[in-house]
Amino acid sequence: MKRQFVAIVVIFTIGLLANAIQANAQNKIGYISLQELVANMPEYKKAQGDMQEYQKALVQQGNDYQQAFIDKQKQYVIDSLKMTAPVKEVKRKELNDLYVKWTNFVQQEAQQMMNQHEQELLAPIQDKAVQTSQAVAKENGYAYILPKEQLIAFPSADDILPLVYKKLNITPTKDAAPADAPAPAPAAPKKN
Repeated sequence: MKRQFVAIVVIFTIGLLANAIQANAQNKIGYISLQELVANMPEYKKAQGDMQEYQKALVQQGNDYQQAFIDKQKQYVIDSLKMTAPVKEVKRKELNDLYVKWTNFVQQEAQQMMNQHEQELLAPIQDKAVQTSQAVAKENGYAYILPKEQLIAFPSADDILPLVYKKLNITPTKDAAPADAPAPAPAAPKKN
């Protein structure tokens, strides 16, 4: 009786191991560089142009604040000789408020506005990249898709980026740097 029980347990264990091995063999694992995908999407290139225009507008607004401060300061210097002490105090406060408004805009608000605008522009592009990658993974039997940037070693056969390009009808450019990636460092000069 004990032998039969042990035999049943061994057979059951072997069956479980065989199922686990078979299940693992069916789980394909792929990878993709979403940064590279996003950088090659036409929507990203348009968003970059929009961000540059928005940045120019923010710089112009900062310059306008600066010019308003300079103009008021010049006017204060000219008119201060004729002002009473209480009027001077009010005008100095106005100048100080304008200076604070200008510096806050330049040092904080403009960057926050730029970041928010960038998020608004890039979120739908990134969502499209992720959703298309998930669809391609499902269509091609991949159970898992990992970010290429976090892998040390990876076979090129498991890169789904070309499949995603095909689905999105994108021809990748060779010189497109990944989004948010630093530019490559220049090559060191050769020693003679």
